[in-house]
Amino acid sequence: MHSTAAATVTAVVFVWLGMVLAISFIEAPVKFRAPGVTIPIGLGIGRLVFRALNLVEVVFALVVVVSAFAGHATTGPATLTACVAALLAVQLAAVRPALDRRSDRVLAGEDLPRSHQHLVYIALEVAKVGLLIALGVSVLPR
Repeated sequence: MHSTAAATVTAVVFVWLGMVLAISFIEAPVKFRAPGVTIPIGLGIGRLVFRALNLVEVVFALVVVVSAFAGHATTGPATLTACVAALLAVQLAAVRPALDRRSDRVLAGEDLPRSHQHLVYIALEVAKVGLLIALGVSVLPR
């Protein structure tokens, strides 16, 4: 991969990774432990935060895909780029809408059991973290 493209992919991937780690694995669970934060308030905040994160992720994914393509990425980075973009697409097209429908019901006052959809989202976030690390490392200069 050309050096400018590799530098762009590396920078964007590691910033993206930091955002996912900070929001999904620190902010999301910690906010529910704050004094006075009820489930509805936490859900409302979470929806706004994840909507913003996902918008930034889409922009980052586009930058990474374009940079990898323009920089003539080798098979490894190209495959990792495709995988992380596909995983993000699944999260946004399949899992997030289901979570949004569920949170709508909770915010409307329904008392629902724990959600399996959250576990799916968390599993996808863990996989995304792994893919981002692998992608970032794969384009580092050797």
